[in-house]
Amino acid sequence: MSNWWMFAVGFLAQGLFSARILIQWIMSERARRVLSPDVFWILSLAGSILLYIYGWMRDDFPIILGQLISYYIYIWNLNIKGVWQKVCRPARIGIAALPVAALMMTASEGTAFVSRFLHNGDVPPLLLLFGSAGQIIFTLRFVYQWHYSYRRHASVLPVGFWIISLTGSAIIVIYGIVRSDPVLILGQSVGLVAYIRNIMLHQKSRAAGLKRCKRPHKH
Repeated sequence: MSNWWMFAVGFLAQGLFSARILIQWIMSERARRVLSPDVFWILSLAGSILLYIYGWMRDDFPIILGQLISYYIYIWNLNIKGVWQKVCRPARIGIAALPVAALMMTASEGTAFVSRFLHNGDVPPLLLLFGSAGQIIFTLRFVYQWHYSYRRHASVLPVGFWIISLTGSAIIVIYGIVRSDPVLILGQSVGLVAYIRNIMLHQKSRAAGLKRCKRPHKH
């Protein structure tokens, strides 16, 4: 596949990820508190599928690794919000089976997979580790978000989610610059401002809550 099509898939994926952040940001600004809207998770799932395809075409193991980890967390959030159940059963089965099918394809290739991804001459071992670390950190935000939300039986985007997002995104931007990857650079750079703003919204909300608690009760 030509580079034009490859980058088109990558930019479309990052466009969906950027759209989810912008929509969540706008909705949160209007509510003056951090929200976890349905569309955030719908766009996350769609973008994850496309970015996995992009990573496969680009022979980029860190990208693939990041998507495999977070995929089912997107589905979990859609499920707890009651959105997943509205999708027709055949579509749910097909979407849920995609990562399993991808892993089976990877396992069937064996040595070829290791040669293409882990021994990719375009990505030195240290850079591969650096990029993988960024993707793992960036993806762990969803593991943290899932754990936080699971304990509260609701889909929530806590302040820790945004702090981890900011850290992982910064690493991925550096990785993208070194690899001259416009998809990673543009896609991750868009989110940096939104991550910082969500952290600020959390702090404002917390400060307002503490202020209300300190007010003397009128009898």
